[in-house]
Amino acid sequence: MDICNTSITFEQLEKENILLNNLPVGKTARVKLLLNSGLPRRRLLDLGLIPNSLVSAERISPSGNPIAFNIRGAIIALRKEEAQNIVVRPL
Repeated sequence: MDICNTSITFEQLEKENILLNNLPVGKTARVKLLLNSGLPRRRLLDLGLIPNSLVSAERISPSGNPIAFNIRGAIIALRKEEAQNIVVRPL
């Protein structure tokens, strides 16, 4: 499913799904959807954030930005602005 030119409605976000920036530290989730397009989307895909991959929140900085995530065995720091474009389903 290509969502590059598609907007998402609230109804499409099921109750179980949340945005990655809301994932509590220590919890794991499965990536469901990337909401951005273009180069930012390509960067997230290159980092391993593809649909159905697992991601866990490892640490949050004292200021709350950035957040460290474990993505396919690598610790990657994402800004909240980047993480809020990723829809996940907590496990």
